[in-house]
Amino acid sequence: MFITIEGMDGSGKTTALQRVKNHLEDLNYKVVMTREPGGLPISEKLRELILNKDSQGMEPWTEALLFIAARKEHLEKVIKPYLQKGYIVISDRFMDSTTAYQGGARGLGIDYLNNLQKTILEGFLPDLTLYFELSFEDAEKRLSERHEEKNRLDEEGRKFKESVKAAFEELAKKELKRITVIDASKTPDEVFEDTKKIILEKIELWKKEKH
Repeated sequence: MFITIEGMDGSGKTTALQRVKNHLEDLNYKVVMTREPGGLPISEKLRELILNKDSQGMEPWTEALLFIAARKEHLEKVIKPYLQKGYIVISDRFMDSTTAYQGGARGLGIDYLNNLQKTILEGFLPDLTLYFELSFEDAEKRLSERHEEKNRLDEEGRKFKESVKAAFEELAKKELKRITVIDASKTPDEVFEDTKKIILEKIELWKKEKH
């Protein structure tokens, strides 16, 4: 099964993701956790190129296509091979981030980016996507408490980030069967419990469908 976690930076998705991975492993599932852009050397190099502050002012289509190129490598070299070995693959971000950030906030078109990616990824979609929903104010507050360097997209202004949030919300409405919304304003323990519950329910459904 392939599960993706989406949301604005500061939504707590990465913390919940690690806890869910540990819980699933305690239940004897084979789990691999990965991230985008990244997951293998060429994708990590593309990540550095895209997010580096020296790339300020990059053309929106250049940005979008670099993300998609890194994703295609990640899918073929990491995600699919692990799925074939019987792993649950959990990715911190996938195609919906490009649709929201570049399609929505950069103005390239939500539907256009969504359909383009489906074509390039040959119809491959996550079995489940969890969107961690959080207000701009709460996300910024959490980001300000982190002791780590911000990347180029972290430093975008309110208008950009509100557009990202709106695009994620539009996607969640359009892809109701695949995307489940998590209230990320709750405590970390509550978010973990909600995330764990949804994933375990999906695993049980998936088992029944496969058998």
